[in-house]
Amino acid sequence: MLKKFLTAIGLSAVAAGSVSAQNLNGPYEDPAANAIYQLLFCDRLSLFKDDFEGDLVEPWKTLFAEDASSNDLAKIAADTKLESRQRALAYGLLRKRGKEVPKGVILGTIVEVHLPEGLDTLAVFTDGSVRYINHTGKMVFVEGKGHSFEAEAKDVIEASQTVVDAIGPWDKDRLAAPIKGNIRMSFLVSDGLYFGEGTIETIYADNLSGPMIKAAEVLLLKLIEQSVGKRSE
Repeated sequence: MLKKFLTAIGLSAVAAGSVSAQNLNGPYEDPAANAIYQLLFCDRLSLFKDDFEGDLVEPWKTLFAEDASSNDLAKIAADTKLESRQRALAYGLLRKRGKEVPKGVILGTIVEVHLPEGLDTLAVFTDGSVRYINHTGKMVFVEGKGHSFEAEAKDVIEASQTVVDAIGPWDKDRLAAPIKGNIRMSFLVSDGLYFGEGTIETIYADNLSGPMIKAAEVLLLKLIEQSVGKRSE
């Protein structure tokens, strides 16, 4: 996902198969990587139920309950102390019920680039957590706040908010992973999934999307450098 690997991207949507029309397992050969990849988007509650282990505590108890009240879901969605993905799930359930939700509240950013070798995916959430899936299927997780990537993650979210403020939500099924040579920027937002995709040098020159991609690149470089350094110790 580094700049030297990229060649062209823009904000125009591209035609591609939706998730409902593709292999629901995901774009990776490793089933574990596919599971993590699908969970990033917070649009399939059943996956979270299947993945859940341990005692069923809040807010999961409410999120998994078929009879959960909309008021309880709204409290979860608005609670900035909770995990971003929990809030995204709550917003998604409210939207399915036709309930009014605030517009433009960003919860996470997912950048996918399809290299010749395969798909690289970087996800950054407003709660400070970061997930990176390399095209080989190897993964790096960073959780919570106070970690050494916090400033870079915050920069990605702030730059993403600028993009979200300028575009609107996607009103169809989530697309399959981008085709080779493309990058997609997906934004988990209170009122739905926002995204932009296209071909790579264009995005770096674009005043709107360029800063977000560059911030993601800085975060990824630091993430890779520190991960490699820990393995070599």
